[in-house]
Amino acid sequence: MSTAKNFYREIAPLSAGDSFLVFDRVKDSFDFPVHYHPEFEINFILNGKGVRRVVGDNIEEIDNVELVLIGPNLYHGWELNKCTNKKIHEITIQFHNDLFHESLLARRIMNPIRDMFNRSIHGILFSKKVAEELTPRLVRLSKLDGMDYFLEITSLLYDLANSRNQRLLSTYTVDYDKFDDYDKMKLVYEYVQKHFADKITLEDVANVASMSIISFNRFIKKRTGKTFVNYINDIRIGYAARWLVEKDMSVSEVAFKSGFNNIANFNRSFKAIKNCTPSQYREDFSGLKRIL
Repeated sequence: MSTAKNFYREIAPLSAGDSFLVFDRVKDSFDFPVHYHPEFEINFILNGKGVRRVVGDNIEEIDNVELVLIGPNLYHGWELNKCTNKKIHEITIQFHNDLFHESLLARRIMNPIRDMFNRSIHGILFSKKVAEELTPRLVRLSKLDGMDYFLEITSLLYDLANSRNQRLLSTYTVDYDKFDDYDKMKLVYEYVQKHFADKITLEDVANVASMSIISFNRFIKKRTGKTFVNYINDIRIGYAARWLVEKDMSVSEVAFKSGFNNIANFNRSFKAIKNCTPSQYREDFSGLKRIL
């Protein structure tokens, strides 16, 4: 299996204080290149017969309705492939991999969810029957808020964990030591999350990691497959994408708030990462998207 640097590392627009991202939209296209991220992801698709799903080393055409749980840093993506439906309904839910703390998951009542999370390193496909039964609840989920949302998503996870006829998708699993959620990289990530809107120098972040600039350059490339500048831009564009959808702000306002000092550089970086302009992104993601 190829290494992580061959795939796009998605920067989810979830800050440390957020719990969930829920995204609900209907579109006539469905093309998500293979990517990975440290967050858990639930993906529900309706009217998607013929779409090709890639999860780890598993590649399949999906049925009209499907429901999948993707574990942290597992490669996944969807391609339109043979699907001709013009109203593909997609609901995506992402949440931090430490949202449910180990001390909570160790409680007996949470054992089914804990075991499901452990299996999700392969990707889990739930039965068509379960997906159809849960469709009304998934559709209603994006309309909930606050604690109502948290309780319902926890209830959904519990029902999924106890459902019958689950299927593991990938024989390939992730070597977590290769990813950027440990030790020094965690310090770097937290620092960049806090200061991304400011001017950040290579020397600043190398000092955070207690490394020389040369050593840090090698370290960031090995951990993320990106240069330091590209890594910073990924995070900035992640926040910019969130604000373009959620906030009533102009593109230039979003550019400066996310740490870019001129609009041309912002537009160029955004298109390189998202494969579209900021205005196109705002239009394409005009469905319901909320951070909770």
